[in-house]
Amino acid sequence: MTGMTARPLPQSIDETASLLESQDYLASRSLATVLFLALKMKRPLFLEGDAGVGKTEVAKVLAKALDRPLIRLQCYEGLDISSAVYEWNYPAQMLEIRLSEASGATDRGEMESGIFSEKHLIRRPVLQAISAPAGRAPVFLIDELDRTDEAFEAFLLEVLSDFQVTIPEYGTIRAEEPPIVIITTNRTREVHDALKRRCLYHWVGYPDSKQELEIVSRKVPGCNEMLARQVVAYVQKLREVDLFKNPGVAETIDWATALTELDRVALDPETIADTLGTLLKYQDDISRIQGGEGTKILSEVKAELLAAG
Repeated sequence: MTGMTARPLPQSIDETASLLESQDYLASRSLATVLFLALKMKRPLFLEGDAGVGKTEVAKVLAKALDRPLIRLQCYEGLDISSAVYEWNYPAQMLEIRLSEASGATDRGEMESGIFSEKHLIRRPVLQAISAPAGRAPVFLIDELDRTDEAFEAFLLEVLSDFQVTIPEYGTIRAEEPPIVIITTNRTREVHDALKRRCLYHWVGYPDSKQELEIVSRKVPGCNEMLARQVVAYVQKLREVDLFKNPGVAETIDWATALTELDRVALDPETIADTLGTLLKYQDDISRIQGGEGTKILSEVKAELLAAG
């Protein structure tokens, strides 16, 4: 990061939307509103929605736009305190104990204060997020919280309430300035109401065709205009099909990029069949679309675009 202090927070909903747009993130008015309020009220923002709709990207572009560090806690089943918060550097502690014993040091209290000191403390994402100096508070992304268990959720509830962590051997570490917290979930399970109540909530849905076309134009500037229109229209229709996993915006961008790399200027059945792996991630979905249903969707897309001029 370049400066000693972060850039000022946006002072209006329009400023918030412009801030995100400066990083090529096109936010809906409702998302810009809730993000502005979360920043103004210093509350965590809880973003829920299907995978690939841009929840994680909110934290990334916000950190970049505000010139703040991004600290990411990637959640998974079995995530514990030592991986998420802190742990002690045991090999270094053992070495210090042996060196103390070899030098003849016998004072237990002095030895404990030496081994349980800052130099042996390994700060994991939660502790890193609350340890930043005032004026440089990071954007703290807690990604895919629904992958963890309820025990970790309960611990996180305490952290988000007071922005402090107590380490029995060391003491309590409090945030000089609370981080900007973005929590995401793909809703594979329900997160407890107690945690949601401490946050502002927003459901991030799929963009409409106009917005998605603008996203593709920004993210894949080399994409042929007609191809971009066909790609977006095709993906929009795919999301109406009963698939195991609908393609997200990230997949739309990947597909448009792949087709551009192949120098395609329009969709055809063979190209779609050959590149579906960049758009769909389950074989059952791919097999279904490679058949007659995919051809039917392409026909509908071309007819609608032709009618629209």
